[in-house]
Amino acid sequence: MEIDKAIRESNDRRLKTKYNNAIYVIQRAFALYAFEEIAFSFNGGKDSTVLLHLLRAGYFLHKERPNYSDGGHTNCEMKCPIRTLYFDSPCAFPEINSFTYETAATYDLQLENFRLDFKSGLEALLRENPIRAIFIGTRIGDPNAVGQEQFSPSSPGWPPFMRVNPILDWSYRDIWAFLLTCKVRYCSLYDQGYTSIGSIFDTVPNALLCISDSSTSKENFRPAYLLPDGRLERAGRVKKLSPLDFGDGPFINGPNNVDAHQTHTFMASVIAVGDEILFGTVEDQLGPSLCRKLHSIGWAVSHIAVVRNDIDSVADEVEHRKSFNDILFIYGGVGPLHSDVSIAGVAKAFGVRLAPNEEFEEHLRHLMCDQYTGDRNEMAQLPEGITELLHHENLLVPLIKCQNVIILSATNVIELEKQWDCLIELTSFSGPLVSMAPFVSKSLMTSLSDVETAQPLSKLCLEFPDLCIGCFRKSRVGPLIINFVGKDQDRIDLALQALCKKFNRGAFSEVKCM
Repeated sequence: MEIDKAIRESNDRRLKTKYNNAIYVIQRAFALYAFEEIAFSFNGGKDSTVLLHLLRAGYFLHKERPNYSDGGHTNCEMKCPIRTLYFDSPCAFPEINSFTYETAATYDLQLENFRLDFKSGLEALLRENPIRAIFIGTRIGDPNAVGQEQFSPSSPGWPPFMRVNPILDWSYRDIWAFLLTCKVRYCSLYDQGYTSIGSIFDTVPNALLCISDSSTSKENFRPAYLLPDGRLERAGRVKKLSPLDFGDGPFINGPNNVDAHQTHTFMASVIAVGDEILFGTVEDQLGPSLCRKLHSIGWAVSHIAVVRNDIDSVADEVEHRKSFNDILFIYGGVGPLHSDVSIAGVAKAFGVRLAPNEEFEEHLRHLMCDQYTGDRNEMAQLPEGITELLHHENLLVPLIKCQNVIILSATNVIELEKQWDCLIELTSFSGPLVSMAPFVSKSLMTSLSDVETAQPLSKLCLEFPDLCIGCFRKSRVGPLIINFVGKDQDRIDLALQALCKKFNRGAFSEVKCM
């Protein structure tokens, strides 16, 4: 069977693991339910397309013992005669409808077309033809994925059936790795810059894939599999990329005609875990270093906190910050010691359990060799269903990403430098960070008192709401330093000139180096 053969011949170890886990879920469902009691919900999108071919492979492996000595089955030879539910909508893209019907014909799917909403259609279907389980292409991060597991009963108020989610723990990167590795056909909209497809009224191409042609003023888009950050796959929903789409306080600097992609600011939060920091035993160096690195790629830090080596303390902080849709960095509290509670705290914040991760265990075993015994195996337990391992050839152990939370194992600035560089390189395909225009800054120094400068500075902040204007003194009796930070150098220069005009000439001098 061509799908199973393509995965077996792939060098992508992560994809193989995801594939094997999904096939296990599918075969388990085939063992638990009679084939006529199972259905497949297909909507023509990338996730359900992946699930279709996983079902074909799972059905093949369930029915036959693979034998590739004769060269294997040809493409499309292996059918999967599963009942397939398609909820046709007048708001659907024509390309989605065409792809769905063509795919059904190609693979002999028993397509049952409904022109009702999903819930009403299911109610009508189950009255006539009882179904006990439905395969659904839900992934963690989808709006309806909260609280779901690979086998989840339908929600209260819905018709009773078992939701089977074989690709629940797959990432955007995994979806495209599968489609490209197996060379299967997908909807043509994904080659036109669409990354998450809803209705014709709430879906546009993803602005992060835009290629502007200055000679014609025409916008072209790269294909969906080139999106640099899978976390932003839904950025094309509802409206074009907007600063309001990215959580707590992202903003655009400068005039409206400035390139939006360059002036966007994404937000990050930082959590340090360590009693030793709270007791003042050690000075935190990673937090300031991480903030500077984020600013260097155009990200703003909205929040930084230090919490105790306590699972509940970590969970409470993560629970609070993850709702803001910031990307969240955690460092400290990672390892085999009793005080290493960060990963358990993240799991509790998302309401999932810790479960052994075979892939991560392989890396730890290779790293620790004979020392990897006993309680150290607990280090391989990661939050179930929400964990993505970020691999890089320069890292002995991959970084851990749980939805919008990145867990760093760095314990000093040198280790942070290495992990950061790897994280930035990973952005080229599926990394969590998108490099934007960096922040720029200028500072003025004055001997004026706080009282003299307070009101003019307050008015200046109203005149330049796109800039961050801060004040500080390096010593109690030292000069007042006024710092201007933004992404548009011209706007910063205008703000400096506006401030100087409010006072006598020579009241301020520029600080050349901060």
